[in-house]
Parts: sequence; C-alpha cells; structure tokens
Amino acid sequence: MIAVVGTGAWGTTLAVVLARSGIPSLLLARAAEAAELRATHENRRFLPGVRLPDNLTVVDSAAALADCGIVLLVVPAQRMRENVAALRPHLPAATIVVSAAKGLEVGTGKRMSQVIREELGPAHQSRIAALSGPNLALEVAAGLPTATVVAAADERVATVVQGELRLPRLRVYTNADLVGVELCGALKNIIALGAGVCDGLDFGDNAKAAFLTRGLAEITRLGVAMGANPLTFAGLAGVGDLVATCASKLSRNRHVGEQLGRGQSLAQIQERLGHIAEGVPTTAAAWRLARQYDVEMPITEKMYAVLFAGASPREAVSELMMRDPKGELAGIKLNLARGEE
Repeated sequence: MIAVVGTGAWGTTLAVVLARSGIPSLLLARAAEAAELRATHENRRFLPGVRLPDNLTVVDSAAALADCGIVLLVVPAQRMRENVAALRPHLPAATIVVSAAKGLEVGTGKRMSQVIREELGPAHQSRIAALSGPNLALEVAAGLPTATVVAAADERVATVVQGELRLPRLRVYTNADLVGVELCGALKNIIALGAGVCDGLDFGDNAKAAFLTRGLAEITRLGVAMGANPLTFAGLAGVGDLVATCASKLSRNRHVGEQLGRGQSLAQIQERLGHIAEGVPTTAAAWRLARQYDVEMPITEKMYAVLFAGASPREAVSELMMRDPKGELAGIKLNLARGEE
C-alpha cells in the first residue's frame, strides 16, 4: 500500500495515477476535505476536472498509514516539519518516507529530507528518499508521459521506490545524490521566478535562454558547495525540471515572476493565487545559504531584492547585465582527467 499525504495538485495527481494503475493507494486529507473528496470524486480547488478513481481510498486519519510500505509527503515545504511530527506516531520503522516537496525550510535552510530525519528520529534514518523532476501536475494527471528521479542515500531504498512507482506514463530513474536532487528541485524555482520576470518584461527568447543558463550555473555552484554532484544538475531533477518550470504556462513560480514583471506586487499576486509559490520562501533560504557557503548567486540576490526589498524587476535585470565581465565558467571547478599521451 502506498499513501500520499497532501492534497495539492501534485499530491492529488500522484494518488490518482497510482490508483489508475491498479496500485493499492490512499490519500490522506483533513476531515472536512476528505468528506468533500469522497462526495465529489474531484479535487475542485487544485485539480479540477480530474476524477478521483473509485479504487483510491481517501482517509482522514493518520492511523491508516500503519499499513503502508511507502508514504509520499507532498505538503508545502514550510509545513513539512509540523506534518511529519503529526504523522510520526503512525509510521512503522520499516516504512519508506519519500519527500515530493520542492523547497527549503526558511528558518534553517534545510532540505526536506533533513527536516524529515530530524522529526522521525534514528529509526527512519536509512528509509528517507526524495522524488523530483519535470513533473507538471496537470500534464501527469492528463496521462501525458514524463520521467522523474527518486534519490536516497541508500540506493536500495531508491530502487524499492522506483519499482513501486513504475507506471505506464511515469518513468522513474534512481540517483544516489540525495543532496543534489533536493537542491535541484528547490533552487530551480528561484530561476523560474526570474524567467517569469523576463516574460513579464517581454525580453524575448534570447534573454530567457541566457537567464536559464546562468541560473543553472549559480544553483550548481551552491549545490557543489553543499556537497552535491554537479552532474545531477544536468539531469532530470536539474535541467529537466528547470526547463519545464521556466517554460510552462502551468508553472506557478513562472506565473508569479511574470506578474512581478508586469508591475504587480507580491502581496497582490499571492492574494489572487490564494497560496504562496514555493520559490518565494526558497529565495529567502537560498539567499542566506549563499552567504553561509560564500557562493556568488547574482540572480538569487536580485530576486531577493525584488521579492523582499521592493526593487524594480527591470532595474534588477539591468544591474545583472552590467555586472563586471567574467569568464563563462568562473567559479565552477572542473576536474577533467587527461589520458596519458
């Protein structure tokens, strides 16, 4: 049995595609929300128009998790800690816990697997994984094909999750770089905000392509400083998710950036959305991490200034363009092995 905790668009989508494939699965929701989902067979707020399969069990008690071999945590990053603390009494030590949230905890800068580990304690140390990739919920729910990555410090755990999530339209790869996969999923949202700003300012495709490329360079620098494998940033969780999030009209982070570029304030955008895009708090967390690890992250610096210091998006872009000239690979350490001549 696989459980999904979190009834946002991505959590509901994962529960739906698992059930469609005949995998015994349940979706954990709050009592009032669970009653509505059971009555309407639809998540009208986050996934309208997608019917919940009849074989998907919607529950409102965490006690149901006792029979689940895998639990997917698909809750907002800033609420991960409180959710895990509430679930802890109901999770057997053998349960594999998978974070599908893409963010960093603002107060600590910690990745979701670190938050989960702290809250669950030693019994679950080796059974924590992360799921990340170019997985726009509405496309996956519509049955369109995609691929994703599951990462865990113990590769055997990642392999178990890979096997259980083997679906006709969702190809799952494994990666031993838990740090890198989680940082890719979180940090690309900052770049997606900036890509949206480019769209809002009508800067064109050349500017957006350059922005994505330089954004990838700076999130890779921070990732390497924090112990990630740089190659992970060239994979599905890195480039793959970056392209999807920065290009798609379905991306909330790109949409927020676009509205900023068109002159809307962050408060106005968030009021209209009814929720916060993960890239906003992640920008604050990454801004602090860049200082902690002494990593140059100019795009993150400017996005922080736009989001939290009232800077003009247009002026922020101009300042990025007028930075001191550098080599393209400045700040990136390369180990290129040379064969004997």
